[in-house]
Amino acid sequence: MGEKIAIEEEKIRIQEELEAIIRNCSHCRSQKDHQLIRKAFKMADEAHKGMRRKSGEPFIMHPLAVARIVSEEIGLGVTSTVSAILHDVVEDTELTIENIENAFGKKVASIVDGLTKISGVFDKESSSLQAENFRKMLLTLSNDVRVIIIKLADRLHNMRTLGSLPQKKQVKIAGETIYLFAPLAHRLGLYNIKSEMEDLSLKHRYPDIFYEIEEKIKLTEERRINLINDFSVPIIKRLDHAGFKFTISGRPKSIYSIYQKMHQKNVSFEEIYDLFAIRIVFEPKHDIPEKAQCWDIYSTITDIYPPKPDRIRDWVSTPKANGYEALHTTVMGPDGKWMEIQIRSLRMDAIAERGFAAHWKYKEAGSQDSELDKWIKKIRDMLEQPNSDALEFLDEFKLNLFASEIIVFTPKGHIKTLPIGATALDFAYEIHSEIGNKAIGAKINHKLVPINTKLSSGDQIEILTAEGQRPSVDWNNYVSTVKGRSAIKTALKAEKKDRIEIGKKMLEDHLKKLNLTPSSRVMKKLLPAYEAANKDQLYSKIGTGMVSLDNLKAILSKNTKNKWVRVWDLSLGRPTVKQRAEGDSYDEKGRLLLKENIDESNKPYELAPCCNPIPGDEVIGERQEDSSIVVHRSDCSDAIKIMSSQGENLVEVQWTTHKVLSYLARIHLSGWDRFGVYNSITHTIAQEFNISMRTINLHGHDGIYDGTIDLYVHNTNDLNNLIMNLVKLKGVESVHRVEIMDQ
Repeated sequence: MGEKIAIEEEKIRIQEELEAIIRNCSHCRSQKDHQLIRKAFKMADEAHKGMRRKSGEPFIMHPLAVARIVSEEIGLGVTSTVSAILHDVVEDTELTIENIENAFGKKVASIVDGLTKISGVFDKESSSLQAENFRKMLLTLSNDVRVIIIKLADRLHNMRTLGSLPQKKQVKIAGETIYLFAPLAHRLGLYNIKSEMEDLSLKHRYPDIFYEIEEKIKLTEERRINLINDFSVPIIKRLDHAGFKFTISGRPKSIYSIYQKMHQKNVSFEEIYDLFAIRIVFEPKHDIPEKAQCWDIYSTITDIYPPKPDRIRDWVSTPKANGYEALHTTVMGPDGKWMEIQIRSLRMDAIAERGFAAHWKYKEAGSQDSELDKWIKKIRDMLEQPNSDALEFLDEFKLNLFASEIIVFTPKGHIKTLPIGATALDFAYEIHSEIGNKAIGAKINHKLVPINTKLSSGDQIEILTAEGQRPSVDWNNYVSTVKGRSAIKTALKAEKKDRIEIGKKMLEDHLKKLNLTPSSRVMKKLLPAYEAANKDQLYSKIGTGMVSLDNLKAILSKNTKNKWVRVWDLSLGRPTVKQRAEGDSYDEKGRLLLKENIDESNKPYELAPCCNPIPGDEVIGERQEDSSIVVHRSDCSDAIKIMSSQGENLVEVQWTTHKVLSYLARIHLSGWDRFGVYNSITHTIAQEFNISMRTINLHGHDGIYDGTIDLYVHNTNDLNNLIMNLVKLKGVESVHRVEIMDQ
C-alpha cells in the first residue's frame, strides 16, 4: 500500500514539473509549442520507464529539470526545451535519432544527436572527462551552440544533485566543473550558471570553507541591507528627478568569488571591502542612445559620491568577448566604504543574465558579428587543425576562456581583437598562419620593433616577412593566443618528427652493439642521465647532436639505487589487486601503508614539485602509468587540471603519521624595518618554536622590509601556529605561506 502511494506521489511530482516548464517557458506561448513539449515528455517518460538515478528518484526528473533550466533560467525556446527533455533517450534507451527526427523534425534530431555524442562522456561512473571528448563536444559549436548550452544545463543539474554520489566521484566532477564548464559558461555569457557552478564546486571540494563563508554572509545580511538603503536613497531621488525608469538592487558576490579573493590576497572575510555590488537597470528612453544614458546615470551618481578613478570599467563602448555590456564604477559611499555600481539597460541586463540566448534575441538581421561570434569562429579554426593533440588543445582552449581583450588595427584600419599580453607575432598569426611562420619583425605605429613586442589597445601593426624564415622553439615564449601556439606547434612537429626518427635509429644501432634493445629498463637509466622527460625528447636530442652516445655503456652499467628515509606516512586509496606490489602492507580499509627506508627506485609515490605538499595539507593522488603515485595539494592548479582531464587516475590520499621535522615550506614576511625586528623573527622561529631555518632572504628599504624564509616544519598546524605568532610581533605587518618554485 505504502509503495503504491509513493508511486502516485512521484507521478504527481513529475506532472507538476512538466506543467512548470510549460507555464514558465517565456518563448513557448502557443498551443502548438505546449503540444510539442507534452509530446516530447510522453516519448521520454515511456523510454525512461523504470529507470532511476543514484539518488533514487525517477530518471525522468533529470531531463525535466534540465529542460526547466534551459527554458526558465537561460530563456531558450521550444526547440531547445524539447531537445533537453529528449537529451538522454538515445544514449540510455532503445530509441534512435531517426525516431526523434520522424517525431520532431531535423533540428531537434540534430541537437539530440550532438548531445548523444558527448553524453555519458562526462556523467557515467566508468568514465571521466577526457581531453579528446571535450574536444569532440566543442565540435558541436560549428553546428549549433544550443548543444553546448543544454550540456551546461545538464552539468548544472548534476552539480545540484551531486550529494548522492561517492566522495571520490564528487571531487572529480567538481574538478571538471571548475576547470572547464564554469569558464565555458562565463565565455558564453551565462553568469548565473557560471557562479552557481563555481559555488557548488567549492561546496563539494572544500565544504568547511563554503559553509563558513555562507554563514558569515548571513550574519552580515542585516547590516548590508541597511548600508544599501542608506546608499541608494539619494541616488533614487536624483534619478527619479531626471525622469529615469529604473530598478536598483544590491546583492552579495558569490561565495566562490569571495573565497578566491581571500585565497589570492591572503585576507580574511572581514577584510574584503567589495562583498556586494549595487546594480542599476534602466528602461532606455527611445530618443537617446543607451550608451549616453549610461554615462548620464554615472554622472548623476558621481555628483553624490566621489568615484575611484582607477575603477571605471567601460564595457558599453567596447563590450566583452561574451557580449557583456555595462558601465562599472566604484564610489566612496557612507561611512567611508567603497561601493561597486553596475549600470545597465534592460537589454544589457538580459544579455548579462542569459548570455548567448539573449544575444540571439537582440541580434538584428544583417548586423555585424559580435565578439562572441568571432570567438566561436576561432574555436572552429582550432578544431580544424589536422594534427592537434587533444591535451594541448585542452590547455590552449583553457587559456582563451578568460582572456581579456585589446583592440588593434591592421595597416588598412581593420579591427582585430587579441587577448591582453598579445605580441606582434600573435597579430601575425591572427592574420594568417603563413604570415606568422615567416615573420621577421613588425612596425607598430610606423616604428620598427621585434616580433615579441607586446601590443597595446589602439596600436596599428604591419608585419614584415622573409621567405627563408621558420618558427623556432623560442617562439612559444612570444605568443599567448591559441592560433599562434597551434601554428608554431604544427610547424615544429613536422621538423621534430624527422629528428626523432634519426635519433631513434642512432640509439638502436648503439644498443645493438651492446646486445641490448631500447626496453623500459634501459630507458629508466637513459632518460635521467640525458635529462630527457620522455623517449621522444631523448631521440630528438640524439638526432640533433645535443647529446653524445659515447658514454652509453658507462651509463647503463651505473648503479642508480639510493636510499630514501621515510619521514611521513601517507594512506592511499584502495589499489586494485593488480596494482599491489609484493611486500607492501595494507590497513583494514585496504590503504597502502608506506614503510621507512624505501628504496628510491621503487618508492610508490612522490610529492609533486609544483605545489610541495606537507603533512596537514588537503591532498590528492594521481596514479602514473607505472602505478606510482604523485601527491598534489588539492588546490594546486595542476591537480584541478588532472581532476578534469584524467579523473580515472585520481587516488584518495590522506596523511596519517609523521616522525621528523623534514618538510620544506616558505613564508613571506613584510613590515616596518624597526631596530631588532629581524632578531625577534628569528628568535620566535628558532627558540620558541624550535624550527630549523634553511634560508633567510629579507630586504629592508625606505623604512620597510619584505622577503622570504625557508623552514623545515612538521605539518600545516606547526606552520599556521608559527605564522599566527609572527604576525603578533611588533614591526611585522603580514606573514603568509608561498609556493617554492625551485629548490
